[in-house]
Amino acid sequence: MRANGERQWESGGWIGGLKRGAWLVVLALVVVLVVVPGLAATAQAAEVSPADARAARAVIEGQLAAFAADDAKRAFGYATPALRQQFGTPENFIEMVRTSYPVVYRPASVAFLKPQWFERELVQGVHMSDGHGVLWLALYRLQRQKDRSWRISACQLVQAEGRVT
Repeated sequence: MRANGERQWESGGWIGGLKRGAWLVVLALVVVLVVVPGLAATAQAAEVSPADARAARAVIEGQLAAFAADDAKRAFGYATPALRQQFGTPENFIEMVRTSYPVVYRPASVAFLKPQWFERELVQGVHMSDGHGVLWLALYRLQRQKDRSWRISACQLVQAEGRVT
C-alpha cells in the first residue's frame, strides 16, 4: 500500500498522486455541484435519475461481489472496454485490485453516497472500511455503454480521516 493514501485506476492509465490532490478533486466536485449558487439549479436539473442510480449501484455491488468470490472474469466484465483493454486479462485486473486496492477487494463495510453527474459520467461515491477499521472514500466513474448498460471506467481511492471501531 502506498503511503500517500491515494490510488486510481482508469482507462487512460495508472494515476498516483498526493493525498491532497485527491481531496482537491473531491472539493472541486462539491464546489461545482453544491456550493456555487449559479450551478445549484443546473445540478438539480441534471440530478441522477433513480433508475440510473440503482443501475450504477448494482454494477458496483456486482463487481464487489465478484471480488469477494474471487471471480476475476465476472469482476472484469463490469469494467469499460477501454479499461479491459488496458489490463488485457481478468487475472491481470483482479491481481491489480488485490494488491493495490485491498479495501475494494475485501471491504469490511460499504456505504453508498448520492451519485452525481460529472463531465458526462456518473460518479458514485462509496465509503468503505478495511479490516483494520481504516476509512476510505472510493469515487467510481461509470459510463453508459451503447447497449444502455453501465460500466466502471475508473475508481479513485482516498483514505479518509478517522477509523471504524
